[in-house]
Amino acid sequence: MIVRSRAPLRLGLAGGGTDISPFSEQHGGYVMNVTIDKFAYATIDPSPSGKAEFHALDARSEQVLDPDEVDLSAGPQQLMRGVYLHVADRLLGGRRPAVRVRAHSDAPPGSGLGSSSTMVVTLVTAFNEYFGLALGEYEIAHLAYEIERNDLGLSGGKQDQYAAAFGGFNFMEFYADDRVIVNPLRIKDWVWCELEASLVLYFTGVSRASAAIIDEQSRNVREGKSQSLEAMHRLKQEAVQMKEALLRGNLRRFADVMQSGWQAKKMSASSITNPLIDRIEALAFEHGAKATKVSGAGGGGFMMFVCDPAERVRLVNALAGAGGTVYDAHFAPHGATSWKIG
Repeated sequence: MIVRSRAPLRLGLAGGGTDISPFSEQHGGYVMNVTIDKFAYATIDPSPSGKAEFHALDARSEQVLDPDEVDLSAGPQQLMRGVYLHVADRLLGGRRPAVRVRAHSDAPPGSGLGSSSTMVVTLVTAFNEYFGLALGEYEIAHLAYEIERNDLGLSGGKQDQYAAAFGGFNFMEFYADDRVIVNPLRIKDWVWCELEASLVLYFTGVSRASAAIIDEQSRNVREGKSQSLEAMHRLKQEAVQMKEALLRGNLRRFADVMQSGWQAKKMSASSITNPLIDRIEALAFEHGAKATKVSGAGGGGFMMFVCDPAERVRLVNALAGAGGTVYDAHFAPHGATSWKIG
């Protein structure tokens, strides 16, 4: 039997950072996001070698290990090994199966599209299908969060796992004791189409490690730094405002909230922006952009811009000459899915 899975990457539209501890536990976090037609993929089948095999197809790297040798050490296969160990040791009663796991993503790590967490979600989804674990979306997302944050000790928030598991436009609420509420939004067709036509996705060419930025945000909250706390509360309220703008079809308001959120986000940590991002932002506004933000923690990765669809070509041409890459992206209405072959 062969099992395959995929999970969509996401764009953080508003409220990003308020899903991170300790802010979400102390104040509650709100995030507005949407998934796009870029995916993380996984395949699981019986191991031809009779061992545990992990193939990071993007990195052209593979590991073939005795099941008892699998550990959580760093490396291209770390996420795969982390999911394997969690499922085997906690859900399969300690049985470590001889399987082959192969995975790749449409976006590199550090892209700002939640690629690492999305990869964990698609791996959990594949194992869920392969072993008939009967996990639902909330359970898959929470399990992925536990693996990434607790088992592997990787810094980050919660929105990426839930976006990948549920898919579509979602307004998310994050509270203490790991309580998460996902509110799927029913977006009118014309709003969906207009927003797709208005959105430009640009990869700066610089992947960044989000952990340092996230750690700074968390430290600022713990230390009660007023500027950072004020910025986080603004981000939280702007997620509510963006939800209302989308449901009402007010895309001018959508752009205004995105830009305001970007200004607030830059106040939450010093490394969220840099001269490269500032230069690209200025260039974009000179060529028709109405709003911008960096997707994810900041510091690099993907930037998104909102423009009048009639100005899209002019903006794309300007960005194409800035050293990065412009990507087409369409919204993905469905979350993680899996299927069997044979």
